[in-house]
Amino acid sequence: MEGKRKAVIIPTYNEKENIEKIIRKVFSLEGSYEILIVEDGSPDGTAAIVKRLQGEFPHRLHMIERAGKLGLGTAYITGFKWCLAQGYDYIFEMDADFSHNPDDLPRLYEACEKQGADLAIGSRYCNGISVINWPISRVIMSYYASVYVRKVLRMKVFDCTAGFKCYSRKVLETIDLDKVKMKGYGFQIEMKYSTFRLGFKIQEVPIIFVDRKEGTSKMSSSIFGEAFWGVLGLRLRKITPRKQ
Repeated sequence: MEGKRKAVIIPTYNEKENIEKIIRKVFSLEGSYEILIVEDGSPDGTAAIVKRLQGEFPHRLHMIERAGKLGLGTAYITGFKWCLAQGYDYIFEMDADFSHNPDDLPRLYEACEKQGADLAIGSRYCNGISVINWPISRVIMSYYASVYVRKVLRMKVFDCTAGFKCYSRKVLETIDLDKVKMKGYGFQIEMKYSTFRLGFKIQEVPIIFVDRKEGTSKMSSSIFGEAFWGVLGLRLRKITPRKQ
């Protein structure tokens, strides 16, 4: 796994209970992963914890601080642009709350580096339903949201709203990041659809998703609403590569 530069982007807002543990866990893995925290002005002191840890991991732990809670999608776009400018070969998305198991990072990396995927998705639904600690109503909503997206967009991805992913650099260089419109979980759908429409290879890697044990969920009905209606607009939108 050596030789390729790998950055894990973790957006944070009020994650003081989880942030140190997730950083230490990622850094315990083989493969020289680096972390970029995109921190949205958490009032709970998340940024202070990251700054303290930067003294311990000065060349592996990075942080961008933003003025406030500006949305998941814009956090990742900010992170993508920074990682591209810094020359990373593979760029990951991961939550701070351990719902995404850091031990699965090497599996996503291998799907891209060894198996030829351009985008590897940590998928809850490609091998049945692999979700723990969610109420059944939320499982049903999430699962059928992906069915809806798959049917409308004609995209062969089982977990369309997944947020645990590994992009090869060329995907993010090709997508026009300035034209990505959705900010919540619709952002995850839009990025997958853009990857699909631009002809890149997508591979789903089965994972077990475990709902957070500490901290507060950022999910809301407005986030699902944006994703539902935004999909209809995506179906009609022309997806073109970024002009070089």
